[in-house]
Amino acid sequence: MRNFLNFLKSKVFLIQLGLALLVVVLFVFGVLQWLRNSTNHGEFVEVPDLAKLSVTQMRKVVEDSDLRFEVLDSANYNPDYPRFSVIEQNPPAGYKVKQSRKIYVTVNPSGYKKVSVPNIIQVTLRNATAKLRAVGLDVQRVTYIDEFGKDMVYRIKYKGKYIEEGYKLPKTSKIELVCGNGNESQSNQIKSDSE
Repeated sequence: MRNFLNFLKSKVFLIQLGLALLVVVLFVFGVLQWLRNSTNHGEFVEVPDLAKLSVTQMRKVVEDSDLRFEVLDSANYNPDYPRFSVIEQNPPAGYKVKQSRKIYVTVNPSGYKKVSVPNIIQVTLRNATAKLRAVGLDVQRVTYIDEFGKDMVYRIKYKGKYIEEGYKLPKTSKIELVCGNGNESQSNQIKSDSE
C-alpha cells in the first residue's frame, strides 16, 4: 500500500495524469467544434409560406431556401385553394429550422370525388334533402309544378338538365328538385274528364 501511495506522489504519475487530462480536454474541444460546424449551430432558415403555390412553384421555393420537401397525399379537396396547390405544410411558415430540413406538404387534389345520385323520385322533399346531404350533395333550389303530391319529388335537375338516379356528380354539387305543389295537373283533369 505504501508503494502505491508513493507512486501517486511520484513525478511520472503526475506528468501522465496531466497529459491524459490535456488529451481529454483537446478531444472534447475538437468534438464540440466539429459538432458546431456540422450542425450549423446558431444558423437557421425561415420556412417560407407555401400556401396556394403549385407543386412546381413550391419545389423552386423550397430548393432556393436550402430545404427539402415531401408531398403527402390528400383526399380532402378544398375549393378555396387552386387544384394541385399546397393546402397545408409542416412546419408552418415562419418557423426557424436547420438547413436541409424536410418540409411536409399536403397538396389539394384535382376535385371532389364523384358520388351517385340516390333514388329520391316519389320521395318527400324533406327525405330527399336528407338523402342528398348524406351522400354529399346540396339542394340549391326547389321548383314546384302542378302535381297532386305536395312536396313530392318528381324530377331532378343539375345545371338545367334533367338527371336520373345513379348519375355521378362531384361531391358538394348543387342540384334542383322539381316537386309537386299539391294541385292536380291539367293533364290529369283532362284524363279524368274524358273517362
